Amino acid sequence: MRSLAPGAVVAEVARRHDVYANLLHRWRREARVGLSGGPPRLLPVTVTPGRAATAPGTIEIELAAGACIRVDAAVDEAALGR
Repeated sequence: MRSLAPGAVVAEVARRHDVYANLLHRWRREARVGLSGGPPRLLPVTVTPGRAATAPGTIEIELAAGACIRVDAAVDEAALGR
């Protein structure tokens, strides 16, 4: 993780990757705590502009095989991980 490199400045790393610094701080904290029970795994993501979610707060995930997963803010993180 680039933000963990010696001398790295979290705000600069976040800005370089167009991510809010407070979100990067959260990911770093979660990685330290080990919420997933193992090392963090990040996956490549493509954001498609011009597509509206079905409802505010909804996340739509399209998998390479063509399956589509829609979740809202109340999703159980462990269940989504499975």
